[in-house]
Amino acid sequence: MFNGSRKYSPLPSSPSSSRASSSSSSSLPAAPRRSPRALQRHSSLLTQYSSLLESYTEGEIRQLISALVERYSQAMNSGGHELPLFPRTGSRRKRARARHKPCALKELEVSVSELGLGYESDETVLFRYCSGTCEAAVRSYDLSLKSMRSRRRIKKEKVRARPCCRPLAYDDDVSFLDAYNRYYTVNELSAKECGCV
Repeated sequence: MFNGSRKYSPLPSSPSSSRASSSSSSSLPAAPRRSPRALQRHSSLLTQYSSLLESYTEGEIRQLISALVERYSQAMNSGGHELPLFPRTGSRRKRARARHKPCALKELEVSVSELGLGYESDETVLFRYCSGTCEAAVRSYDLSLKSMRSRRRIKKEKVRARPCCRPLAYDDDVSFLDAYNRYYTVNELSAKECGCV
């Protein structure tokens, strides 16, 4: 194992070079020789990893190595030139773009019981909802409100300092039979149009 506490001594020099250097450096005090910091850091990392690996069983280490080899071979087969253990900077940008999708109408097929309104029914409905961000819809009002909140001029009230993606209009009423053959109609269940409010 590599040991970072090793002392390093200067290379031996010839008598003629030591005389020349002593005459030229007589005015400078001799500085103590330090070991490089990078080697100390390297040693501490090796010590940490070795103690970590010692805590695993042989079977667990084999599983870890086989998983790393599999990832490496997948990366090579897909045209990559590095281990896919560390995310690339491009994937970070993709995630940031995904978080800033504009406000839009989406839909999902669900059972009436899943809506959480207290009805027991196996009937399915098309639930339309609004999803996305409203960064482009920020107005002077939102900026001023945010400033007042940061200055603690508005303290106790619950106010939202940015527009929210919400339904602007709702679909037609939804009717269904529950598990006991009772007929119900629910209004304003599904969004018809979305916008930043």
